[in-house]
Amino acid sequence: MSAYIIADVTVTDAGKMARYREWSTRAMQEHGAEVLVRGGAFEVLEGPWTPSRLVVLRFDTADAARAFYNSETYTHARSLREGAGVMRMVLVEGVA
Repeated sequence: MSAYIIADVTVTDAGKMARYREWSTRAMQEHGAEVLVRGGAFEVLEGPWTPSRLVVLRFDTADAARAFYNSETYTHARSLREGAGVMRMVLVEGVA
């Protein structure tokens, strides 16, 4: 069953975030992530949620998404992101 990582990112240091994006892209490629949304315009339809920048990644399974998140490459990406903004991220399973 497909699984998705959904992130809402607020960037406070564009330079640091650019380094993070380089390494997170490597991790996505290594783990077969399909990038469905990365930035792009959005419109809030209901509720008080006001995201800054949305990212949606699709993985074949929740285990594959966890492997991406816990990988050495993505761990390095996360270390580069420190002080670059605020990341809110969830893993959600798709419909069977």
